[in-house]
Amino acid sequence: MGLWLLKNGAHLNAVMRYEHRYAEEMVERHGYDILFSDNRFAFWSKNARNVYMTHQMRIAFPPALSSLEGIGVRWHAARMKNFDEVWIPDVQEAPGYAGSLSHAGPCPCPVKYVGPLSRFDSQFDSAKGGDAPDAAKDLDIVAVVSGVEPARTRFENRLREVLQKVPGRHAVLLGKPSVPYATWTEGNIEFHTHLPTERFAALVRRARHVVSRGGYSTVMDMASLGAKCIFVPTPGQYEQVVLARDLSNAGYAIDIPEAELTEATLRAAIGEATKKLPEVGKGLLQTAVGTLLEKM
Repeated sequence: MGLWLLKNGAHLNAVMRYEHRYAEEMVERHGYDILFSDNRFAFWSKNARNVYMTHQMRIAFPPALSSLEGIGVRWHAARMKNFDEVWIPDVQEAPGYAGSLSHAGPCPCPVKYVGPLSRFDSQFDSAKGGDAPDAAKDLDIVAVVSGVEPARTRFENRLREVLQKVPGRHAVLLGKPSVPYATWTEGNIEFHTHLPTERFAALVRRARHVVSRGGYSTVMDMASLGAKCIFVPTPGQYEQVVLARDLSNAGYAIDIPEAELTEATLRAAIGEATKKLPEVGKGLLQTAVGTLLEKM
């Protein structure tokens, strides 16, 4: 990532200039009062109230570049100065869900923690009767494959190899929404190319453990679904490495590097006592929106 930024710095600046022009044009054309920027550094307008949303108050640098992390923090803070508020999809009490990423140092503008944001809303709790008791869970492991190629296929192949050696009944969600839906069984593993939201939620709630990548959207989704998580961060995506490490240190997940994902390490992770990701922060987003509208 560091090399990519050095190589593409001019392109990044051009994209940011375009974002800002676009935001100003949209406000002038449509009269918008509020703009929400989902981690887009330059999506703000001088003629609107601007809210910047991010869980990365501290952009994580890999150990080899850790000495430069302070530069990244200051650069990010300079971008946030253009916004009226910063909303963090986490809870204020550390470590929360994003650990050291979302609880890091002062901010140049007011900060609000608006709680985790997930497509798996509380509506599923009432529709499905909440999380199933452990005795009712009929799948030992549900593995969720995601990410870009070739890392996605590499993760899928590693899971196929490992899960067939682990006793029990397992399911693998391949994360391929672009292909026709299909489901089949190979030995002790049930495969799904993809699933709609409600069926995805039902599958996860049947699992005693969930194995997945450790992106922040996944962390928030798994918290909403009450999953016991084993995170296998995507190599080279240091944000996932930090999230998995911080949640593991807090006792809310198990962290297994991809190169160390084997039958033995997975069995050990299953046997290790962990807490479910806490489902907290409900209602914070609605409160933040209400307060924002009162200022208009």
